[in-house]
Amino acid sequence: MHLAETSQKNDPLTGTQRGAILWFTGLSGAGKSTLAEAVAPVLRGRGRRVEVLDGDEVRLHLSKGLGFSREDRDTNVQRIGYVAHLLQRNGVLVLTAAISPYRATRDWVRGLAGDFIEIHVATPLEVCEARDVKGLYRRARAGEIKEFTGISDPYEPPLHPELTLPTHELSREACVARVLQRLEELGYLTPTGA
Repeated sequence: MHLAETSQKNDPLTGTQRGAILWFTGLSGAGKSTLAEAVAPVLRGRGRRVEVLDGDEVRLHLSKGLGFSREDRDTNVQRIGYVAHLLQRNGVLVLTAAISPYRATRDWVRGLAGDFIEIHVATPLEVCEARDVKGLYRRARAGEIKEFTGISDPYEPPLHPELTLPTHELSREACVARVLQRLEELGYLTPTGA
């Protein structure tokens, strides 16, 4: 076995690369999807199997019909987590981009998967509102959208995430670099030049 192969976390039974869930959580407009989409090709370029599960896409295809009550949000996050776990246990690095506002539900996914890397995309509410690409905050402030995270519904930030990314202070490239560095530190990615 080459050094590069032994320095990554490998499955002890199969010897294959070990998968993990990179769970990007934060407010709407924080930059979760943008970062997941930026990290994915870099990981593929470094020889890893990668899948991106975007919260909006999953809600459209897997959670159609769910609303935004706490119960429905939890169900949506659990569905994302379950699919991510199925991929992760087969050696895939799964990048999820979902608001996932409640700690208990994120912790449920962590307990299910084990190899769970919580990434808090820690963008302040006022910055997310200023970005407001979809006009959702404006509509929530006007009362047109009920149960909107950060306005009329809570967001519970992670207490001990594996990584925090303040996207209002760091460039996209710097955020991507920090994700890669953290994966190297945790043993899921071989450092370049190793």
